[in-house]
Amino acid sequence: PHTLRILQDFSNEPSSNLTSHSLEERPEAAHRPGPAGQSRGSRGSPGQGSNPRPGAPAQGSRLSALFAHPLYTVALPALTDEDTLFNVNTDIRGAQARDEDKARAGELSADSYPNWLRFHIGINRFELYSRHNPVIDAMLADLAAQRITSVAMKSGGTQLKLIMTFHNYGQALFKPMKQTREQETPPDFFYFSDFERHNAEIAAYHLDRILDFRRVPPVAGRLVNMTKEIRDVTRDKKLWRTFFISPANNICFYGECSYYCSTEHALCGRPDQIEGSLAAFLPDLALAKRKTWRNPWRRSYHKRKKAEWEVDPDYCEEVKQTPPYDSGFRLLDVMDMTIFDFLMGNMDRHHYETFEKFGNETFIIHLDNGRGFGKHSHDELSILVPLSQCCRVKKSTHLRLQLLAREEFRLSVLMEESLRRDRLAPVLIRPHLEALDRRLRLVLSVLADCIEKDGYSSVVEDDMGPAPETAHFVNPAHTSRRAQKR
Repeated sequence: PHTLRILQDFSNEPSSNLTSHSLEERPEAAHRPGPAGQSRGSRGSPGQGSNPRPGAPAQGSRLSALFAHPLYTVALPALTDEDTLFNVNTDIRGAQARDEDKARAGELSADSYPNWLRFHIGINRFELYSRHNPVIDAMLADLAAQRITSVAMKSGGTQLKLIMTFHNYGQALFKPMKQTREQETPPDFFYFSDFERHNAEIAAYHLDRILDFRRVPPVAGRLVNMTKEIRDVTRDKKLWRTFFISPANNICFYGECSYYCSTEHALCGRPDQIEGSLAAFLPDLALAKRKTWRNPWRRSYHKRKKAEWEVDPDYCEEVKQTPPYDSGFRLLDVMDMTIFDFLMGNMDRHHYETFEKFGNETFIIHLDNGRGFGKHSHDELSILVPLSQCCRVKKSTHLRLQLLAREEFRLSVLMEESLRRDRLAPVLIRPHLEALDRRLRLVLSVLADCIEKDGYSSVVEDDMGPAPETAHFVNPAHTSRRAQKR
């Protein structure tokens, strides 16, 4: 068993994890200027900046209608202790009762836990967080506003990331802004040397939620004061030494990393404010081990060599015979991840992780999405190769994709509404939103080809059981390529 204090102690380590209870507003975050000198809270868009619950859709919104749709209300199986990452009664509640301060406080309530802990204890075999969970909206507000008490560079990785610790020991991973919204990935850049974009991390969380995967930890945008909230609170001397004032009198720093950590690639504020994404940490590895898996469709990460799947059209047949892809839903979860990455244009999915406690019968965690949303003018069809080679998809995923292609639930409109609630809105420019609709049609076209070739029952795996309430919405067996093109 682990007490809250022990959990908090773990979160002081650079490898550990996030979120908080406080909704302390930082004046510079709440009232920073928007375009034409407007404050974010006065731009006229509902929920933009001023919404106290950044993730909560407004009444009467398309997002609310989507989340009320029968496809988004399918119940999970009843959870046993083996299905939850932590057992609240024995792992946390009982241990806390032995803490002197908590014992004097009397009966403990999960409502008294900080939001980062409430998020962690809600993780189960089937999802990172449940639909309509108010803790997630509270966490998004926390990430955007709570007080930062210390900052350190995250070790490993190719680009600079910072671990930010908050006043209640919660933590988040901060990715600073490196490109403007309008910039696309240069055409001569390889996927492995592309920038990691803060707005891609934010948009990926919202896309994952709209797709009903719920496999991306909560992410929120934030305007950070580089002087007060990074330089003045860091104990990381290597980071501190890289701060300087630019010729334009802006505060800059560059840290230490493999790519883009130099004076020439410094991150500069205006004059000391910088945008970034803050992603909720998962539970510390010492408390909840995770297994790292090599993606079967991993790219070569080489300028000239191709991966096996790029030259062997029957590669999926090999994968289907290899554990854990030869049974259960793991292969179908990889297809979900493939669709997710294609919609974002993310080519950088070399590994994925699962929670060790749940063995092979659990979901894939969609971590590290910063290389998505780099090119709105190009659809990278090679990302879809796993789907076209395997011709397999979950029924629930297929039905939701068809729903999101309908005019009343158009993906781009839902994303725009969802992202409007982030403090850094607009998170994506319109061409990226339009690219989502275009790519969704391409995904459905690939699946329609598969169904025509192999038959509906061979392609679409029923993961829902009897669901008569969805029958009125679409007859997937009759989905054809011709129908998709209409």
